[in-house]
Amino acid sequence: MTKTVFIDFDGTFADRGLVPPGHFEAVHRARENGHRVFLCTGRPKISVPAEALGSLFDGVVCTAGGYVEIKERVLSDVRFPPELAARTLAELLAHDAAFLLEAPQALFSTDSGLERIRKLYGRALWAADPEMGLEGFLANIHTPDDLSTCSFSKVVVVDSPVPVTELAEAIGPEVGALPDSVTGRSGSGGELYQLGVDKSAGIAVVEAHLGLRRRDIIAIGDGTNDIEMLAYAGLGIAVEGSPPEVLAVAQRTIPGPAVEGVAQAFAELGLTR
Repeated sequence: MTKTVFIDFDGTFADRGLVPPGHFEAVHRARENGHRVFLCTGRPKISVPAEALGSLFDGVVCTAGGYVEIKERVLSDVRFPPELAARTLAELLAHDAAFLLEAPQALFSTDSGLERIRKLYGRALWAADPEMGLEGFLANIHTPDDLSTCSFSKVVVVDSPVPVTELAEAIGPEVGALPDSVTGRSGSGGELYQLGVDKSAGIAVVEAHLGLRRRDIIAIGDGTNDIEMLAYAGLGIAVEGSPPEVLAVAQRTIPGPAVEGVAQAFAELGLTR
């Protein structure tokens, strides 16, 4: 029976930005056996490594469900509506937050925000992929004079004097907040997203387009932005050591990418035999 697998990138498919050889091989073999494999990441398309956008996967779900692409055909590209975008930007600027406005092909920030991002990301392990490097990451960030002209899908709050949950409340009920659990900066970093736009919504777009059956969908992830997709899939798999709320919605667990957990899962499920 053909299965369709959706795999998170950071902490699941990749270990600190590096994909182990066994994971590449597992995806290739599963697809050779007739299964479909999609990358399902919180990253915008511009921040996804080139090898993942090539022929490795059947398609990608990026920006935590806001962007879906199959064979260079864009099926979904959800942006903040203009009025909501204006309110969001106003709150970020009013609180002097350092932030990134994420669009599929570009990242936007302020000049001062870019310098703060440079300093903070230079100290953070999760900030830059080893292969891309810090400067390569920063090169994708644009600082236009008028950010109100920028269309964006999601906001990464790198540093804020108030928690991202307070920013979301000030913006309005259409926006949700996902505090950053990695940096440990007491909620000063995280993400702002449109409620209802999550990885399960992106999977649903693929499901409808390909005529999939929910019971044949497998999702693998490790973060709080994976909760919806793990609960949505016919089989949800969490990486060992994931937050308790992630483990609670998963039906099974696998080791992390450092020991090629995805490859182990594919073998156990019979996808690579």
